[in-house]
Amino acid sequence: MLLLVLLNTYPIRMTRNLAFSSKQTSMLSQAAVVATSLSELGRLTEDEVFKVMSLLDNMNMTRVIVTDTEARIMFDTSETENNIGKYAVFSEIRYALNGKDVFYSVLSEGAFMSRAAIPIRYRGTTIGAVYLYEYDSSQASFISAIQGTMLRFSGLVCALSILLALVFSRAITKRINVILSAIKVVREGSYNYNLDLRGKDELSQLGQEFNRMAERLKSTDEMRRRFVSDASHELKTPLAAIKLLSDSIVQNENMDPKTVREFVGDIGREADRLVKITEKLLSISRLESDKREPPYKVDVKTVVLRALQLIRPLADDGGIRLLHELEDDCAVLATEDDLHQIVFNLVENAVKYTPSGGEVRVTLSKSEKVVCLVVADTGIGIPSEDLPYIFDRFYRVDKARSREAGGSGLGLSIVQHAVILHGGTVKAESVESGGTKFTVCFPTYKEEVKAS
Repeated sequence: MLLLVLLNTYPIRMTRNLAFSSKQTSMLSQAAVVATSLSELGRLTEDEVFKVMSLLDNMNMTRVIVTDTEARIMFDTSETENNIGKYAVFSEIRYALNGKDVFYSVLSEGAFMSRAAIPIRYRGTTIGAVYLYEYDSSQASFISAIQGTMLRFSGLVCALSILLALVFSRAITKRINVILSAIKVVREGSYNYNLDLRGKDELSQLGQEFNRMAERLKSTDEMRRRFVSDASHELKTPLAAIKLLSDSIVQNENMDPKTVREFVGDIGREADRLVKITEKLLSISRLESDKREPPYKVDVKTVVLRALQLIRPLADDGGIRLLHELEDDCAVLATEDDLHQIVFNLVENAVKYTPSGGEVRVTLSKSEKVVCLVVADTGIGIPSEDLPYIFDRFYRVDKARSREAGGSGLGLSIVQHAVILHGGTVKAESVESGGTKFTVCFPTYKEEVKAS
């Protein structure tokens, strides 16, 4: 009788302990994935946290909470009430904010109720906490079913259950350890790690999500590194020229005044290049910032005329005809500054790369759905192999000619950012007769009709 009791109770206890252990490892690993994703923000805001969490929708958790260092809720999957901005009172979150990983689980009333919380760290400093809650009745039902079966087939079922539990435990633990090892590697900044977890279970889905996250982190890191490198290179060139020219003036005491004036003029031109590059970098930063001016109704024709007035002296100096055909009442939802950036950069580029005697034509038209701006020139054109890359930062079709024209490789990138920001589209195409045509389209502004 005692042996039968042992045969009936031991496998159940073993299975239950394994379930607890599996849940602990699984939930802490999922919390670590979330924390790793959020740590890349550096500083937690409600909007940025929501964006990151929207990408992590396969955790199968009953509730997920993200808080800042004061335990203020910044994200909550609970739909029963609006908890954003309120303070979480869970003890697990307090432990996590103190730098501890916490897990608690209990089997009660036919379900596993499990809680896990870990800190979100950025450069060694805790910036928030992740809290996961799971209500799992399926595993609890599974354990109850096993227990009932063992009561009827104690001997065979006990042996089989023990064997299955051991195999299950080792397999799950092994796969989870693989995931935890990968998380540690990625946390250290190595984004080339790729998990190979086959199957259709939750761990496989977690592994796939981890791979996608690592790929996004890798892409973001590469873009950041490339941008810093390109920006440093672009700023280094005029700075080196300024230093060389100034050193030449200082070291040559007998330099004639004419040469000195020429060198000073060259220094001024290089300084102007630095100013233009810096202004364009600031424009990109402003467009990517969360503190942008809210959009409003803008008459595109007014903006285009103002930009053409500023560029016309440049066109006249180059012997280029600057023509325009602009329809009236072309309103869009945007800001005047952003539209000015779009128009000015497109027309300025067209003028710079159009030979003397050429033509730049600006056309503005509208339909019921869209307002379209077309900037077409008879310039040097863009090779077809370069067209897919012209909106990349610091990309130049002809680097030598671009530098001579004062180009930084940032103007078209600013255009694309501003257009996409306001729900528009931009495309470039080569003209058969020679030259390039840029087409920018925005949704037509429609007045909201208020119900009386």
